[in-house]
Amino acid sequence: MLEDLLGGAGRSIVFGIVGVGLLAAGFLLVDLLTPGKLRELIWVQRNHNAGLLLAANQLGIAAIVFTAILTSYSDFGKGLASTVIFGLVGLAVMALAFFVLDLLTPGRLGEVICAEDPHPAARVSAATHFGAALIVCASIA
Repeated sequence: MLEDLLGGAGRSIVFGIVGVGLLAAGFLLVDLLTPGKLRELIWVQRNHNAGLLLAANQLGIAAIVFTAILTSYSDFGKGLASTVIFGLVGLAVMALAFFVLDLLTPGRLGEVICAEDPHPAARVSAATHFGAALIVCASIA
């Protein structure tokens, strides 16, 4: 019993590290998609638009990782690999959704996200990111 408990704890630690790594990759993705430095925009300038987009992105990645782990293979290695793969697929799909939304709307979406005043396009962009993540979650399940 103790062996099973320790094995489960070890797997939790590894999945947690992978999840945090994917969240960090999501941060970097949003940083690449928007002009300026994201940490400056959110933590120094307190930009609501950038904060909303990053929050939706992080929640979307967390949902993907959660779904991948929950539906994981019984083999730990396969489950870990599928979590990494689906997490990266989710990041790619969210980036694609950002670019498609940018093409369909006037102006540059990245500039709108960096604007000082709250903008409705930030809500639409955040919903698009989270929606793209939910599509990946559904494909996993």
